[in-house]
Amino acid sequence: MQYIEVEKKFTLPDPAVLKAALERLGAKPSEPTRQVDVYYNAPHRDFLAPTVVSEWLRIRTEGRGSSVNFKRWHPVEAAVKTHADEYESKVDDVEAIRRLLEALDFTPLVTVDKTREEWKLPEVEVVFDHVEGAGHFVEFEFKGDANDVEDATVRLEDFIDSLGVALGEPINRGYPHILLDREH
Repeated sequence: MQYIEVEKKFTLPDPAVLKAALERLGAKPSEPTRQVDVYYNAPHRDFLAPTVVSEWLRIRTEGRGSSVNFKRWHPVEAAVKTHADEYESKVDDVEAIRRLLEALDFTPLVTVDKTREEWKLPEVEVVFDHVEGAGHFVEFEFKGDANDVEDATVRLEDFIDSLGVALGEPINRGYPHILLDREH
């Protein structure tokens, strides 16, 4: 399932409780990193025009380097997305990419400034985010082998349920949606 992402995101009232459950499973955290994501709108297609936003173009800058990413969520017209096509590449010169996008009339939409801590297990990656202006979140992403999107989704949900930890509200929108105050 390369280039397909299956994930579940929740608000997180108490990160410590979930971290303790992950430690019991043998997971260990990465060093927290600051990520600054700048999202862009395209001149040929307004990503914000549809009632439901399904596409993002992002430049990420963090301590390990920079990357450019395009994500198209599916089903495209649905408010609740099940998976995404995702294309990402490292960037050696982030300023050159910013200038390239500006020269092509791409415009910055929103900046997401977050601190991220990743916990890895054999089939699931758990990511804790603190987003400036939005709060604490947790994202579970399936990383194992699955027959299809439905299989990966069921296995991810089973893992989350097995933790026995009270999570906050499910979030079916990205941080840009939250900061732009868009429902979808």
